[in-house]
Amino acid sequence: MIRSLYSAATGMISQQKNIDTISNNIANANTSGFKKNRAEFTDLIYQTMKYAGTSTSATTISPTGIQIGLGSKLSSTAKIFEIGSLKETGNDLDIAITGEGFFSVILPDGSEAYTKNGNFKINGDGNITTSEGYLLNPQITIPANVTDVNISEDGMVSVLEGNNRAPAQVGQILLTSFVNQAGLHAMGGTMFQESASSGAPIAGIAGINGLGQTRQGFIELSNVKLVNEMTDLIAGQRAYEANSKAIITSDEMLQTVNQLKR
Repeated sequence: MIRSLYSAATGMISQQKNIDTISNNIANANTSGFKKNRAEFTDLIYQTMKYAGTSTSATTISPTGIQIGLGSKLSSTAKIFEIGSLKETGNDLDIAITGEGFFSVILPDGSEAYTKNGNFKINGDGNITTSEGYLLNPQITIPANVTDVNISEDGMVSVLEGNNRAPAQVGQILLTSFVNQAGLHAMGGTMFQESASSGAPIAGIAGINGLGQTRQGFIELSNVKLVNEMTDLIAGQRAYEANSKAIITSDEMLQTVNQLKR
């Protein structure tokens, strides 16, 4: 009876974390470049009362054993890097990646971070930055007297200056890939950092070696599908309720045992 109480309690804790994960996905349904999380669970250790293969007589063995599980736990929250829908904005500095790859940016401490959110701006020095002011890596500066900015599918940035009709190239946007992008460390702000599990960053030109192409005037929306999240939320709620019912039932059974002598 006590075992069932603890097992059901671990189930409630697991489902609470599942609902926490789903709630975060729903909260970021409109966050550009957001990648949803999926809670993954594993069963806990088993209490073995009888091993499979135990002798039942001089000539026979038990085909199965007796094992009772002790509940479940959260094993990981995996980022799902499925590509989100693209939305046309008409903004010259909104850039989407149609496939694999991340934009690289420089954080204030000099380290690199990676993002799918291509909602870029220009700071007071003419440098292309994120909405938080982090410089694009490699750094690209747009001259002050520019009348038009063009970004090709391979990430080449060209501008028209003043009355000049011939475009001038001012930089190349490089994309970064990882052997295991699911192993990236999420920082928040749709930013990721390299980890021991992700592997080293591999920089390259858009459209080459499996990298996606860049699309000017578009942004990548969140890949959260609200219908799926609401379905998972209901399933998680029902599982939470079922575990709570198991605790109530176990408590009632213990109460019955305690009243046997009355």
